[in-house]
Amino acid sequence: MLTGNQINLTFPQQIKLTAQRMTKYLREISREDPYKLCFVCLGNICRSPTAEGIFIHKVKEAGLEQYFYIDSAGTAAYHVGEGANSKSQATANKHGVHLPSRARRFEYTDLEEFDLILAMDSENFRNLKQLDRKGLYNSKIKMMRDFDPNPGDGEVPDPYYGGLQGFENVFTILERSCEALLRELSPYIKD
Repeated sequence: MLTGNQINLTFPQQIKLTAQRMTKYLREISREDPYKLCFVCLGNICRSPTAEGIFIHKVKEAGLEQYFYIDSAGTAAYHVGEGANSKSQATANKHGVHLPSRARRFEYTDLEEFDLILAMDSENFRNLKQLDRKGLYNSKIKMMRDFDPNPGDGEVPDPYYGGLQGFENVFTILERSCEALLRELSPYIKD
């Protein structure tokens, strides 16, 4: 959809503008202006804190802590203030990953605050898009598995009602996705 300001653009200019919007989440990253990521699921006790913990772990391993601000949130307020689910904690601990977050609800102001907002599934993706009624931040909202080299159905499944194998599967998906995400962002880090 073109706005009034874009009607007089040539077709190549329109394509360039569309490409810029699609990759708007990519920008130069510095210590003075760290890159801000928020991982989002429903309750912020299983998938999103696991993604947050894994990404923090990967960033620390690479010695890049000063270049990133990493958070997680839920689209619902069911578990505000709680730590990660015990099965998520146990799975992460088994892999040497700490899950530091406390559940919080994703707020409208987060849309502006974060450079990249990663939904774990299509339901939360829709919830985030609905929060952005004017479409001002659409280019920042992505699916987590957009970065997964093996994206499957594009969803990070909710392990909440499953056994430990479901949590292990989610950890594997998120670890793979976080590694690919860090590889994509790393070239934008400047000293």
